[in-house]
This record gives sequence, C-alpha cells and structure tokens, in this order.
Amino acid sequence: MTALKDAARARVDRHADALVLLSERLHADPETAWEEHRAAAAVPELLDRAGFAVTARYLGLDTAFHASYGSGPVRIALCAEYDALPGLGHACGHNLIAAGSIGAALGLSEVADEAGITVEVYGTPAEEGGGGKIELLDRGAFAGADLAMLAHPAPVDVAEARPFAVSHSKISYTGKSAHAAAYPEAGINAADAFTVAQVAIGLLRQQLPASARVHGVVTHAGDAPNAIPERATGRWYVRAETLAELAELEPRVLRAFEAGALATGCELAVEPESKPYAEFRADETALAAYRANALELGREFATGGTASRMNRASTDMGNVSQVVPAIHPYVGIGSLPAINHQREFAAHCVGGTAQRALLDSAVALAWTGVDRAATP
Repeated sequence: MTALKDAARARVDRHADALVLLSERLHADPETAWEEHRAAAAVPELLDRAGFAVTARYLGLDTAFHASYGSGPVRIALCAEYDALPGLGHACGHNLIAAGSIGAALGLSEVADEAGITVEVYGTPAEEGGGGKIELLDRGAFAGADLAMLAHPAPVDVAEARPFAVSHSKISYTGKSAHAAAYPEAGINAADAFTVAQVAIGLLRQQLPASARVHGVVTHAGDAPNAIPERATGRWYVRAETLAELAELEPRVLRAFEAGALATGCELAVEPESKPYAEFRADETALAAYRANALELGREFATGGTASRMNRASTDMGNVSQVVPAIHPYVGIGSLPAINHQREFAAHCVGGTAQRALLDSAVALAWTGVDRAATP
C-alpha cells in the first residue's frame, strides 16, 4: 500500500506544473453551463498524452467527455467539473476541481495494473444549475463504478458533504404592453407579478422548515420605463434536506408564483432547468480513508463556524451518490474572509495556496482510490 501510494504521489508531482497551468487556463477563460467547449477540449489533454482512451462529446453531450485507463476489476471514477458562474467566473473554483481530478487520475494510472484498478474520468458539464451529471446518469454513465469522487474548493477543509436537495426553475410571466402614462389601464404588468410573488415567498418563509431555502433572481422585467412590461423572467431555486421534503415544499412555492399571475392577470410559465439535485449520501469507508489521507498530507479539517458551511451547497454529485458509492470532500484554499460565489473567492482560486490545495486534493483522492481497491 505504501509503495503504491508513493508511486501515485510521485506521478502527481511530476505533472504538478502542467496541472497548475491547466487550472490557471480554465480560470482565465470561464465558460458557463453547457457552453464549456474550450474547457471540455483542454481538460482531457493531459490524459490523452498519458495513454488514456478519451471520448469527446460523451453520450451525446457536446461538452462532456469520458477517459479511461487500465482494466482492473475496481472502477474508480473521478469527476471533473469546469463550468463557471454567470458574471462571477470561477468563484466556486471549478478550475481547481477539474485539475485536481485529472491529477488524481494520473496518479492512479501509475499504479492501476498493480492495484487492480480501472481509472475513469468523467468530464461533467453544467454543475451550476444545469444538472450535467444527471443527464449523464440518465444516459448510463457511472454504472458499475466502485467509487466516484471529486474535491471541491472552499474557504477551509471539510471532509463530509451534506448538500441540500434543490430544484431549479425558470419563471416567466406574460402580460400586455401599453404606454405607461397615456394608456396604463390597457396594460398587464408582468413585472408586478414578480413583485407579488416575491412578497408571497417572503411571507411563506415563516412557515417553512429551518432547513429550507427559497431564492432567485429576476433576469428581465421590461425594457423602457414608459412601457408597461409585457414579459418578465427569472430563475428560482428551492432547497430542502431531501428530495422527499423538496417534493412537499415546491408546490407551496409554486402557489406564490401563481398568486402573482392571479393578482395581475398575467400568464405564468414554470420550466424546470434540470431534474432536481438530490441530497448527498457519503460512502463512510471512503470518507474515512480520504480524511486519513488528507491528514497525512498535512491538511487540517475545520469544525463548525460559517467557513465550514460550504458543505451544505447543493450539487448534482448528490444524484451520483444515490447510484454509486461517492465522496465529495471540500479542500480549503485559505480564502477567508472571502467565501464561495464571491469575486474575491475567484481571485483566491489561483496562486500558491490554491496550487497546494489542488495538488493535495489530487494526491488524497488518488490515495483514497488505492484504499478502495484494497478494500474487500
């Protein structure tokens, strides 16, 4: 075991400069969900050169890929996320996720034959709201994997993921335009419908479980002050502890949007952006192995406090964890007081501390793969 882990770490170290360069390349060129064409081409380049069998446009998804190495009976899957946030770039650090998973795959490929491993890398687009992993699951990806992993940047290290289940919806109101001064009575105000809905949601929150989250943005609500808005659109998320709880809460939130339509006379359309993200089910054996491996590398895990709450963030990796054993640890990049989804956090996703987190996570994930291969 020690020899295998030493060999895997040495392989990661040999590729350290290339992995950092990949991370910085992604960071400098952010692409949002389903538009990650340059990232989907760049991320598997190291794997291709290392002898992995790479499949682009995997399972019919233009910005997904699959890569594999070895033929051992134990299948270890690494997930590479590389989409960015609209308007915020890599403020969640997916550039580090992608590079870290590639590094872990390279490390495992060094010992794949001896450890009895088949290494698989899934390039998974559209984690930030598009449900890329769910689309891949529906098309047969991850079937038969013995362990699926990635490590997500956060302000501090936290081993266990406990994400909320979440639904993502596009909300649209359609009214009727009219001159706001001369003929206001002829208009039906779509922007007002959102105002009513948001007031209703604000009042509803008093009766929701403490764990529930309802939040969103209005993305369009008119074009000119002197024209009553005939169309308004937004994106809204509903989060709950589990998919079962989400199924109970979401209809209550929908009624708030229906209230906006009823009060204004607008037509309402609700369009899911993806299937709901599930809560996460961590594989306890693999989680314990990752924790031990990270500690061996000198990582320190935080307990409690605001900085450690990133492990509650929703992810489509939760859906993967419902199908195959999985872990989703968080690796700290020393960003405080900056936290995920802030511009300041994006700035911390490059540089010395981020580089160490990248390489440590690659090694810790590779070592955890070795541990899984050795587990009956």
